[in-house]
Amino acid sequence: MARVLEFKLPDLGEGLTEAEIVRWLVSVGDVVAIDQPVVEVETAKAMVEVPCPYGGVVTARFGEEGEELPVGAPLLTVAVGAEEEAPAASGGAGAAAGPAAGGSSEPADEGSGNVLVGYGTSTSTARRRRVRPAAPSAPAAPRAAAPAAPAAPTAAQAPAAPVEGPVPVISPLVRKLARERGIDLRQVRGSGPDGLILRVDVEHASTAQAPAETAPDPAVPAAAPAGAAVERVPLRGVRGAVADKLTRSRREIPDATCWVDADATELMAARAAMNAAGGPKISVLALFARICTAALARYPELNSRVDLEAREIVRLPEVHLGFAAQTDRGLVVPVVRDAHGRSAEDLTAEFARLTEVARAGALTPADLTGGTFTLNNYGVFGVDGSTPIINHPEAAMLGVGRIIPKPWVHGGELAVRQVVQLSLTFDHRVCDGGTAGGFLRYVADCVEQPAVLLRTL
Repeated sequence: MARVLEFKLPDLGEGLTEAEIVRWLVSVGDVVAIDQPVVEVETAKAMVEVPCPYGGVVTARFGEEGEELPVGAPLLTVAVGAEEEAPAASGGAGAAAGPAAGGSSEPADEGSGNVLVGYGTSTSTARRRRVRPAAPSAPAAPRAAAPAAPAAPTAAQAPAAPVEGPVPVISPLVRKLARERGIDLRQVRGSGPDGLILRVDVEHASTAQAPAETAPDPAVPAAAPAGAAVERVPLRGVRGAVADKLTRSRREIPDATCWVDADATELMAARAAMNAAGGPKISVLALFARICTAALARYPELNSRVDLEAREIVRLPEVHLGFAAQTDRGLVVPVVRDAHGRSAEDLTAEFARLTEVARAGALTPADLTGGTFTLNNYGVFGVDGSTPIINHPEAAMLGVGRIIPKPWVHGGELAVRQVVQLSLTFDHRVCDGGTAGGFLRYVADCVEQPAVLLRTL
């Protein structure tokens, strides 16, 4: 006999508490294998495919695309061993008795070899679905006579007798839908396994209960809206994570900002010479990243974070450099690991790789966490300056504006030079203005005279 196992939304790591269903990869009635991806969800950090640790037939899905579910909520149910029962049932009573006598209908390996938080790999931890069994007078006939796709309830299904005892409903979404539509679940006959009430059953009962309310009157035209409707956009997924993090940063970090204009003519000339020498092209962002790591080596106070519980400033030995990237899903900050040990060529390649992954929506939580300092190139938006919000729990962020020709005094004469505005937003708890000013001045000196970097290479 098949067992119906419930697969709940697992903990996807990094303290995430909910996820939004983006796309279902299976439908009710599909046969799934162990560790087969069944749904694509979007968390606050990334978009991931969730594998199911059970193999069998999908009997129910919980949640629609675009709906947000908490960790631990049911995702779907799987009838383990159902695919073995189907040929046995068609072969008659004698054939059905064979697997039961031999014990082959119990799968030897129904658990997953992968570890999902809250599941593991042992089959003994799988929970049985406990639902009220169907009436003993007709155990198999209703299933054999039922159509493959119940598009609408029959006349005999509508006036179902009230159910006594517990109502066979598992999904909280089905209960919520029934409450909203005023449906008594004891009056609904379930079309799922063992009489389980599904969402489609509640929708059919609602249609049968009030057909006059749902049928539009063709003689009465729809009223035109008086004005533009107010749009409410849920703060969830990436947008919700950004909102939470920026709010926390503003609430906890006493930040300050200083800025300076720099003549980037020599830096741009040096980049042109590098790229003319052959080999992979060096990006402007990679050059600024290399300057940042050199500056952080001189001013380690800005590569730190504050431990409020211990009341300590934690200075970090490695530089894991985050950079702001705008995608269709919103602003994300991928992290380049060990940026202090990378060359400009290596940094260029890693920036390009992470940007491509970010725009594809395939960044993992590991790609988005662990940063110690952020580089924000807002010049790509055509603006000169900004006072960015620190990426909590980091202590500082360098902003780079657009590089454009401007009048500039060079060598005692007025000339047109390539000028950039730099801004540094820092946590005033980790250092004073002198340290922040020294860091920004060193960055500006490296931009104006790239040979300054030779001292630290």
